[in-house]
Order: sequence, then structure tokens, then C-alpha cells
Amino acid sequence: MSKSTNLYVRVEPEDKKNAETILTQLGIPMSNAVGMFLKQVILCHGLPFSVTLPASQPIDISMLSDDEFHAELEKGYSDIEKGNVFPAREAFFSLRSELGI
Repeated sequence: MSKSTNLYVRVEPEDKKNAETILTQLGIPMSNAVGMFLKQVILCHGLPFSVTLPASQPIDISMLSDDEFHAELEKGYSDIEKGNVFPAREAFFSLRSELGI
């Protein structure tokens, strides 16, 4: 079947650049990747991946503003005052299990 339809999409420039870098390494032109995606939508009768909210991730304090950082500290103080505490061994075991490390 010959290709006779154009598809125009607006995407974030940085996303396009990053995707093109990866696709180039794979030897797949962007238009082929989009075509592959559309074929998978047809085969799956929907998106070919799960669309869900991400699981909660640990907070990266380097990404927080001063106000956000202080708010997180306040949450910790509040938990201590309420007795919401666990032995360090339990806390680290839980974190390792949750993060798969």
C-alpha cells in the first residue's frame, strides 16, 4: 500500500530532538516510528501501552524550592509528633523493597 496521507503533529522541540536521537541510534526514521505506533494502536484497539499515573517516587530535594523543602520538613516533624515513626531497619527495608534495590 502506498503512503498517500500526511500527518502533522505539534510536539515539544526537546521531546522531538531526544526521540530523534534515540531513533537514529536504532536506525528507524521518525516517520516509520510513527507508522509503527499507529499499526500498534490498530492491533491493540487502543494505546499499545498502559496509561496510568506514575507510582509515587521518592522526593528529590535538589528539585524543590526552599518553600517546598521546608514544607516537607514540616511534614516530617508533624509525623514525629503524631508518633508516625518506624525503626530505621524497617524503614530502609521498606524503601529497598519499594524501589527494587
